[in-house]
Amino acid sequence: MPAIRHASKRKAPPAGFSDIEDDLLIFSNKMKDAENASTTNVPRHKVHWPIFQISHQRSRYVYELYYEKEAISKELYDWLLKNGYADAMLIAKWKKTGYEKLCCLRCVQTKETNFNSTCICRVPKAQMKEDQAIECVSCGCRGCASSD
Repeated sequence: MPAIRHASKRKAPPAGFSDIEDDLLIFSNKMKDAENASTTNVPRHKVHWPIFQISHQRSRYVYELYYEKEAISKELYDWLLKNGYADAMLIAKWKKTGYEKLCCLRCVQTKETNFNSTCICRVPKAQMKEDQAIECVSCGCRGCASSD
């Protein structure tokens, strides 16, 4: 049998969490709605797109609070990452040059594509034909190249 977790063993959130708790609750409610949404008459590859988009928005929110606005402390930022409020791997990519607008990690993994390259959404719009629609199959992104 697995060990029983008691509420007294959990570490309380650091100072400043109460300031952003309402916004994180809104993201949590959006995520629940996306998970419980009906998937009838929706193509199979589009079912998880809303979940990816909400996860991206929540991670971007935490990223901007810490790196751009400097509104939260390092301790709170680490706590948020540790407790799954943001995707640490995605944020690590955002800090690298050329990946500032990356939509999800699946778009840069070459193993999951047909031609062992990045996703179509990573191609700059300037290099695409004007009438060509860009839409990522894995997350629904319409273009996340940093040069756009």
